[in-house]
Amino acid sequence: MPRLLGPVETAALGEAAESVLARVTGRAPAARADVTVWPDGHRLERVDGTTVHWEPEARPPAVRSLSPVTPLHPSLGALWNDERIAAPMRRIVGCERLGGFTSKLNFKRAGVGSEFRWHQDHPFWYCCAGPSARDVATAMVFLDDVTSDNGALEIVPGSHLAGPAPRDRSEPTGLLVDAARTDVSGAVTVEAPAGSVLMFPGLLVHRSGPNRTDRDRRSLLLCFQPAGRPELADLPYRAERLTDLP
Repeated sequence: MPRLLGPVETAALGEAAESVLARVTGRAPAARADVTVWPDGHRLERVDGTTVHWEPEARPPAVRSLSPVTPLHPSLGALWNDERIAAPMRRIVGCERLGGFTSKLNFKRAGVGSEFRWHQDHPFWYCCAGPSARDVATAMVFLDDVTSDNGALEIVPGSHLAGPAPRDRSEPTGLLVDAARTDVSGAVTVEAPAGSVLMFPGLLVHRSGPNRTDRDRRSLLLCFQPAGRPELADLPYRAERLTDLP
């Protein structure tokens, strides 16, 4: 949905994102005991109700993402009830009464934003929500212009219809798609101006490249589900559930 949000409100969301980031990282030194290192070496740090995902190789340190974020700033939280987003998301989720599952700020900073290999969101969510993960879908709000050079999403249209894709068993987390056993030949790159919104289900196969430009590629992700279900932050991660998936 190109330019769904106007330039003034998009800029205000960008300012809110930077304000949240500054506040969280300013408090991070006091929370250094609450750190998780994933099998692939990525470092996550819990600070004031959100998880800071650090860029693995950035020097000086840079934040890859924060999640959840909508409780941290009213302008971010207000988007849950914005009908421009909620109305089409009802159709995608297939439910009239929507609730939030989680929210995230992806920063993909200029020069250091790292790639994200082919994946579906579904396996990670399945480890937390079980079969209910199939009902989760995302609205991705682009806070900056997105191009192939600064890490635009590549998606495989229709890939969600095939269900969970084969996973790369050699990859440490067990969450990424095995591109050798998955048809990604029809992938398209989603380039869009700031203020555009991309909506997709959790089973859509997608990836993003690194940002090697001098321009940030920030985005706000709102993940919706049917109302009345527990949010991601309230669910334990159970890696053993991956054995249910291909």
